[in-house]
Amino acid sequence: MATVELTKDNFEQTVLNNDLVIVDFWAPWCGPCKSFAPVYEAVSEKYPDVVFAKVNTEQEQALAGYFQIRSIPTLMVFREQIILFSQAGALPAQALEQVVQGAKALDMDKVRAEIAAEQAAAGKA
Repeated sequence: MATVELTKDNFEQTVLNNDLVIVDFWAPWCGPCKSFAPVYEAVSEKYPDVVFAKVNTEQEQALAGYFQIRSIPTLMVFREQIILFSQAGALPAQALEQVVQGAKALDMDKVRAEIAAEQAAAGKA
């Protein structure tokens, strides 16, 4: 699947309606973003069951602000509407594939239980 462009109008629906969404926050003037784009596109072709999306931080400043994007490129992985990974910097193809495979392999019931336990502990503090 080719990458899809996300905006404030389709971001939420994309994350809600897809099991696994990987988002590249980028800008047209960013050299590392330009270098990372072909790697991101190539890896996206290997995983047709995963949504690979891009957010142009110049055009979508509200989204970039909401997710506190301070440096680009920044990669975020959403699985079942939970942010599993957020990291600034371009990744080599092998590292990006490891992120995708790791996200696919996670036991989401366990992840939700860990989040609930953290929230419960925070509520008692």
